[in-house]
Amino acid sequence: RRAEVQIRLREASRAEFSYYLLVVLSSVIASMGLLVNSPAIIIGAMLVAPLMSPIIGIGLASITGDERLIRDSILGLFLGAALAVLIASLITWINLQLPFILLDDIPSEVITRTRPSPIDLAVALAGGSAAAFALAMPSISAALPGVAIATALMPPVCSVGVGIAMGRFEVAGGAFLLFLTNAVTIAFAATVVFFILGFVPRVESGKKRAPRSLLISGVLTVILLGSLSYLSYEFVKDVNEKRKIESVIREEVNDLGQTELVEFDVNRMGDTLNIDLVVRTLKPLLYEDSTALQASIADRLQMPVAVVINQVFAAALDPLVPPTYTPTFTPTYTPTPGPSP
Repeated sequence: RRAEVQIRLREASRAEFSYYLLVVLSSVIASMGLLVNSPAIIIGAMLVAPLMSPIIGIGLASITGDERLIRDSILGLFLGAALAVLIASLITWINLQLPFILLDDIPSEVITRTRPSPIDLAVALAGGSAAAFALAMPSISAALPGVAIATALMPPVCSVGVGIAMGRFEVAGGAFLLFLTNAVTIAFAATVVFFILGFVPRVESGKKRAPRSLLISGVLTVILLGSLSYLSYEFVKDVNEKRKIESVIREEVNDLGQTELVEFDVNRMGDTLNIDLVVRTLKPLLYEDSTALQASIADRLQMPVAVVINQVFAAALDPLVPPTYTPTFTPTYTPTPGPSP
């Protein structure tokens, strides 16, 4: 069985025409799904994508010391990922020139793949273990499509291409970090599973010898875990701060009375928080109202604040409350005779 698994992975990891064809087709599907924000289309791309095989091949080659397999797997993974990035960039660029899909900003399905977290690492760890075990046990190979959906290798790669084409390199960097997290963690999980299943050279005493590659991949996984934990902490901290700012602004605007917050924009310049407000009001706001609002927001946030209020005047009409008739006196002109000549 071990020999069959090695032969199967050698064939699946080799970068041949069928491999590149599946990469092209899956990257086209994934790019379209990302641009139109369609999870169903993206799931279809995950099922077609062949990137899982070379990553599992790297894990097996790290245990067995198969130089040919690790060379073919690394080359296939690199060329496949580069081809997917190129195709996604090309499709996004063509769409920007001939806008079949209107893109006001980065699609939300792309944004969700730019902030990897420890949860993504845990999913990749479980998915890589399941994939390696399913490949080693032909009787449960039917589980592989589900593993491909869970680990999601192709969408992050295509998100890199979308970010590059739209000039958003921070988006491309975040998506590449997610792909790197998935690839390293899946390879580590596969290495551990193959080691447990006995795909490892034995020393003269007959005992299993843990190869150095297992230690190296484990260290890389721990480093990724630490980095992702720090990034997740910073992201959660930023989200909580934005949530607090929004809550304070809404409460203070509501305290003005007969005033409703329409939208707001917040940006930092040094230590000062610049807040642009658009409010709908039934009464004109005075200068004193703006200074009081700015002082109260700054006091609650404990930081310097500069507030600019754009007010939109409105009138409240209730169909259940008809207007009351109020007579208005209108003076009429009556000529008054003056003294005679």
